[in-house]
Amino acid sequence: MLFDELKKLHDQPLFSLLKQAREVHEAHWDDNEIQLCTLLSIKTGGCSEDCSYCSQSARHSSGIQVERLMEKEQVMARAQQAKDTGSTRFCMGAAWRGVRGGTKRFDQVLDIIQDVSKLGMEVCVTLGQLGPEEAKQLKEAGVTAYNHNVDTSREHYPNIVTTHTYDDRLETIRHAQDAGLSVCCGGILGLGENTDDRLKMIETISEFNPQPESVPINSLMPMPGTPLGDSKPVEIFDVVRMIAVARISIPKAKVRLSAGRTQMTEEAQAMCFFAGANSIFYGDKLLTAKNPAVEKDLALIDKLGLSAKRPNPAMTSPEATPDKPLSPSPCCKEEASPCQTS
Repeated sequence: MLFDELKKLHDQPLFSLLKQAREVHEAHWDDNEIQLCTLLSIKTGGCSEDCSYCSQSARHSSGIQVERLMEKEQVMARAQQAKDTGSTRFCMGAAWRGVRGGTKRFDQVLDIIQDVSKLGMEVCVTLGQLGPEEAKQLKEAGVTAYNHNVDTSREHYPNIVTTHTYDDRLETIRHAQDAGLSVCCGGILGLGENTDDRLKMIETISEFNPQPESVPINSLMPMPGTPLGDSKPVEIFDVVRMIAVARISIPKAKVRLSAGRTQMTEEAQAMCFFAGANSIFYGDKLLTAKNPAVEKDLALIDKLGLSAKRPNPAMTSPEATPDKPLSPSPCCKEEASPCQTS
């Protein structure tokens, strides 16, 4: 969906937008279910990138403790715990620029993935930049989805990250899709962008061919010691509008209410679900940001009469639309992120 149409959608009265989003949601998602996802940081801090929002960057004085790649036994214990508490997707994130085949750390990650995939959950990873061969190896190891957010608009991106480009991110997404991986791709609200930047971000994502399988909508959790550490909170109505626009423009994707839920009341979260969000990150932490406790999440889902979605570990990548160019495809090289969440 192109920018002008998205702008028209976004700028209509809120209740009109919500009505339209709800109609689209019910046409494609009649199960009244929420997918529960758990995100684990398997390697924390010390990242060479300079993403302005991220406490894991070695370039910022966030005070975060750098941790090496977790041992497989530790990851398996956390994955089993996630499954036991109802998560159907287990996401693993590592704070580094990217992965390269043939290296010890990538082989270790592949080994972890192979065992986690045997638990019957969907397996998602976010490992930074990805080449075509590495994407194939992840697919063969048991990964069902690769997370790589575009974060914001192409125009605003260089204000947030300078150590890689917007096209670098699109290239990674293309490699993941070519390998048959589902793509989880969204963005972060509150990076100093304006409304047009947010809509251009959705335009980029909605024009992927095939469209992403899931779209996380994050609200910035300002991290002390990062360049965006003093940012103002995102208005809840802005979040609701973006979820509604994402639902309408990417109707078959799971729209994930991600970072920032600690700042939301139960009523605000319910409004997000009504607008089209049907997935949440669930548990105590999102990488290095707090997340509502498991018991509170389950209680809210019960209050709303919702239920947890079953896992689909055999999930395949959405099919591309025939007679439409495959995308994303880098169109130009300009300096222009990984992390907040998946």
